[in-house]
Order: sequence, then structure tokens, then C-alpha cells
Amino acid sequence: MALHKLLVDDFYDDTYKLIAIHCGLEDYRLAYLLNQSLGLNLKRKSNDLDFEYLKSSYSIFEWNNASQYVTWNLVSNVCKKEEDSLYSTGLFQSEDKVIKIFNLVPEHKSVDYFIKISDEIQNINDKLILHKLQNIQQIVTSYSVNPSQIKSKDHLIF
Repeated sequence: MALHKLLVDDFYDDTYKLIAIHCGLEDYRLAYLLNQSLGLNLKRKSNDLDFEYLKSSYSIFEWNNASQYVTWNLVSNVCKKEEDSLYSTGLFQSEDKVIKIFNLVPEHKSVDYFIKISDEIQNINDKLILHKLQNIQQIVTSYSVNPSQIKSKDHLIF
């Protein structure tokens, strides 16, 4: 008797473009600048991306352009959590705060934000988008990322 095995990855299709952004802006300020320069209407979602097993959450902005069948997402790649650190030095215990940094996509730790463009009919010109992003003075750099080369691409399914 033949054994048939189905993998979940067989059904997931990489029909999105991913752009990495390096900048020191707050998420709401970057969303505002993207809305102005790219003609978007990004709005913050009511719930952040929460990963309970990592105890981290990431802000996410979304705009669904129904006329062009495109969904735009701006998601933070960095989550900073302040936690208590208990350690003892000799006879006395000291309580200090430690800031732990988590990344949504650990392969790209230096990236501050990702733009995920899910387009069904593949009509988005990513070179034009990158050119417009380079014209925003507050953005240090931006570049395309191949989603198939990311090991933790499951974190980008939202």
C-alpha cells in the first residue's frame, strides 16, 4: 500500500513582495511618510502581531486596495521588552532592568521595518517603490528581500 504525505508548505504560495527598511523613526511617523510619498492609506490594525512563545509583539499597519487587488502591510521587525533581571553579587541581591530585543525575522536583525505587498495580479513595480522610498530623507536605506530565502517566513503570514 502506497503512503501519501502532504506538506503544508505545498499549499502556501509566495505571492508577495518584501521590502526591508532601515530607519530610526517611530512606526506611526513612518506610516505617515509612506502614505504621503507612495499614495497609500496605511492604518494601524487594532491588534498587534503577538507571538506568545516569544513573548513579543510587533506593530502592524495595513491598507487593502480593493481596486487594484493589493494589500499593503507595514510591520515592525524589532520588539524591545524591559524585564527584571535578578542576580546576586555576594551577600546582596540587586534588581535591575534588562532590555531584551526580539526580531520578527531573525535573519535580518538590522532591519527596522518590512513592507509586505501582497498582489494577486503581480502589477506592482518594486523598483519604482524603492526609488520613492530612497527619496524619503528619514529612511537610511531600503531594498528588496526574497521571501523564499527567509527561514522564518511563517512569521510573515498575517
